Amino acid sequence: MKGGKTKIERGSGNVFADLGRPDADTQLLKAELVARLNAIMRSRGFTQVQAAKRLGLSQPDVSRLLRGDFRDYSMERLLRLLTALGSDVEILIREPRTRRQGRLRVEAA
Repeated sequence: MKGGKTKIERGSGNVFADLGRPDADTQLLKAELVARLNAIMRSRGFTQVQAAKRLGLSQPDVSRLLRGDFRDYSMERLLRLLTALGSDVEILIREPRTRRQGRLRVEAA
């Protein structure tokens, strides 16, 4: 940039919130679940066709999902897709360590 100044702003850690999207926490959680699906498929060497058969989806649906088009997928459905790939899914609810609002997150073991 010639003579221009670039303003850098620290993000919140949730790109969906930074973009002002509704249900930002839910969208971030879904994105993390899809990222985990992708990691499992890659680690097992699945093609999209092979993954689609395991997941009960079409290959174009798997492609759309992995490209970030997951808005129409519920969290429950994404969790079921993870179990279809043989992953155990545990949901842990605990008291917060501080007095902040509760949060959602995905942690891969």
